[in-house]
Amino acid sequence: MPNIIFIEPDGVRKSVNAEIGQSIMEVAVQNGVNGIDADCGGACSCATCHGYIDEKWRDRIESADAVELEMLDFAYMRAEGSRLTCQIKVVDDMDGLLIRLPDAQA
Repeated sequence: MPNIIFIEPDGVRKSVNAEIGQSIMEVAVQNGVNGIDADCGGACSCATCHGYIDEKWRDRIESADAVELEMLDFAYMRAEGSRLTCQIKVVDDMDGLLIRLPDAQA
């Protein structure tokens, strides 16, 4: 069971265990991570689960598809490493994945 590390908007570091196959958004919501609103419930139709993937992990996660890239245009403070966490599925080799969350969601 991979351990995912979130840095919440206030700087608090929260480490949670994730089930294989869940989305990172689901992991965050189920574990009470602050900073993920998840308004659309994972349908990739908003940008309220936006997070920044740590640089050392970016090339180890499947790339965003065209729909996600389009939705990221609505993300608050989009930057290098921006992803919608609803579109990232947990796999076995994600142990230690670090995600920083923005100060606000779109």
